[in-house]
Amino acid sequence: MSGEKIGERRALVLGVTGQDGSYLAELLLKKGYEVHGMIRRSATGNTRNIQHLIDDPNIFEKRFFLHKGDLADVNSIYRVIRDSAPMEIYNEADQDHVSWSHAMPAYSYDITGAAVGRILEAIRQIDPEIRYFQPCTSNMFGDPAETPQNENTRFNPTSPYAIAKTMAYYIVRHYRNTYGIFAVNGILFNHESPRRTPEYVTRKITLAAAEIAAGKRDKIALGDLSAEIDWGFAGEYMEVAWMALNHPEPDDYIIATGVTHSVREWLDEAFSVVGLDADKYYVVDERFMRPSKTGRLVGDITKIRSKLGFDPKVDFKKLIRMMVEHDAACLNGGGEDR
Repeated sequence: MSGEKIGERRALVLGVTGQDGSYLAELLLKKGYEVHGMIRRSATGNTRNIQHLIDDPNIFEKRFFLHKGDLADVNSIYRVIRDSAPMEIYNEADQDHVSWSHAMPAYSYDITGAAVGRILEAIRQIDPEIRYFQPCTSNMFGDPAETPQNENTRFNPTSPYAIAKTMAYYIVRHYRNTYGIFAVNGILFNHESPRRTPEYVTRKITLAAAEIAAGKRDKIALGDLSAEIDWGFAGEYMEVAWMALNHPEPDDYIIATGVTHSVREWLDEAFSVVGLDADKYYVVDERFMRPSKTGRLVGDITKIRSKLGFDPKVDFKKLIRMMVEHDAACLNGGGEDR
């Protein structure tokens, strides 16, 4: 599906330099879109995930364009939307790290939550026909009352990040129900890739496995290994985002795999890829324990299967192998760190 041509369309990807935004930009370009991305000041020196697009003279400034802006600045949001004149907007820009949200809650509430209102109000004023995709998070379920979680499961957020995403979710529904904007919520469960930064435990582990195997370090310090998580591949989840925004009717969707594995399983599998026993190389460090915990988060993907026709193809082991082999190749000079 990702190679299908659909004719001339324009899309704006907010947060185009990040993991999700970069995969989305690639996907849309393959589908024949003209793609516009918004980048903020602190991201201008961190374009590694899209550098291959910037360096391609057949794409950059011809089918792929970058605009300066920031979700904190309503004027820049309005200007970027007006100048790019998109038919679709995907908001992949926010403060998306749970532990950081505990350290800077006010910023998280504004950029992850309130900024969604700024974007949708700009859409309402500039062109109400623009379609909008809002990525939300399984963390909104917190300690859920039911397992697996579906589109009707009650929210119980337990972090500033999850609270802000819950706010964003209801802002989307408000603009959809009140103003008729084609606005979609995707409740994404954990999605990983080689483009994850080492701040996230998944990439921290795969990078450590590659480095320890290469003799470049001795140990990895981790927090709680018992958490069970529904992990999928970020590139596939961006396909679901596109499917949802191109469905005839706007709706809200759980985007997940429907299968959970513990952090301990991720650790063991990553080290097994390089032929090592994880027990010999990890230590528990209280500094990495979160101040709040979530329950067992696993998505019910009945709706995206029946309504969008999506089934995940990259399973747990394939995802980890992809990431470890990428990190090993980068250490050996045989791969790009993106």
